[in-house]
Amino acid sequence: MTALQNNESDMTVLVTGGAGFIGSAFVRYLLEKTKVKIVNIDKLTYAANLQAIKEFGANDRHFHFQEDICDETAISKILENTKPNIVVHLAAESHVDRSIEGPAAFIQTNILGTYTLLEAISNFEKKYAQPNQQPLRFIHVSTDEVYGSLGATGRFNEDSAYRPNSPYAATKAASDHLSLAWHSTYGLETIVTNASNNYGPYQFPEKLIPRTIISALCGKPIEIYGTGTNIRDWIHVNDHADALWCIAINGISGLTYNIGANAEARNVDLVGMLCKTLDELSPATGPHARHITFVDDRPGHDFRYALDTSRLQTSLEWVPSYTLTEGIRHTTTWYLENRSWWEKILETTYDGSRLGRIQP
Repeated sequence: MTALQNNESDMTVLVTGGAGFIGSAFVRYLLEKTKVKIVNIDKLTYAANLQAIKEFGANDRHFHFQEDICDETAISKILENTKPNIVVHLAAESHVDRSIEGPAAFIQTNILGTYTLLEAISNFEKKYAQPNQQPLRFIHVSTDEVYGSLGATGRFNEDSAYRPNSPYAATKAASDHLSLAWHSTYGLETIVTNASNNYGPYQFPEKLIPRTIISALCGKPIEIYGTGTNIRDWIHVNDHADALWCIAINGISGLTYNIGANAEARNVDLVGMLCKTLDELSPATGPHARHITFVDDRPGHDFRYALDTSRLQTSLEWVPSYTLTEGIRHTTTWYLENRSWWEKILETTYDGSRLGRIQP
């Protein structure tokens, strides 16, 4: 199957994890850029963006269900009641450091949750599919970390072998394979996407960019693992949301699409860029680079990620809108203007301390 033919105003998109960082950005994109109705399933775990749920609740095209994707009965009931045309699966445990300390939650949500969702969707399709109706399309949103670690050169493409090195990456690799297997075996209209590192507004403070910004503003150590020479490929979350919708509408089922903005940076250079931006935007708390501290490396820390996104950019004619410099400035400005959001998290949910250490 190629592109979907439905009129937007007649479409319903079910988003799992729609209160998370990427999920809420995607829901916001759909509300602003399309006319579809959105069914948002989110369990509202520690990293959920409750402010986004409150914001979305004022829109009559958005419906939130606080359910666990591992609950097949609840998921099946929502599918039957809302009859979506597209499911975009973003619900996941996503922080590598947390997966090192407690992998069980990642196995439960990322593997068993994806399996449960696939089963519920397959059963729904069997029950409600019509001869002349386009099948439900399932978009499984994943990560570049499933490919493992690169050396100094080269890029991962969609045919690269999977070599996950963290519990998080291993669970996402498993869910990728399950999603594609449900296409090959059961005929589900499935697409898998593998994205580079996301950043932007509302990202939970445990991740590198918001943690760096917040630590710098609070005068706390900005911790960099090892020597800081590990390289990541970055994409602004708004660009990721745009790419997901492009793929959901125009992508070919059974394929995988890499999503990235071709914006590589060493961790130490990225932190330096953030500090310089903060020096300009918040001079009263600077100079911020004085807080940089090098700490013991993370176990199994992949050296480099980089994605070949030519399939997406060539066949679907998609390109990112943010450069890394523009995106960093936009993100830093947002965290400066929304201190109350992250200060509440530091007070109630996460104190900013380092995660991901193996306990003796």
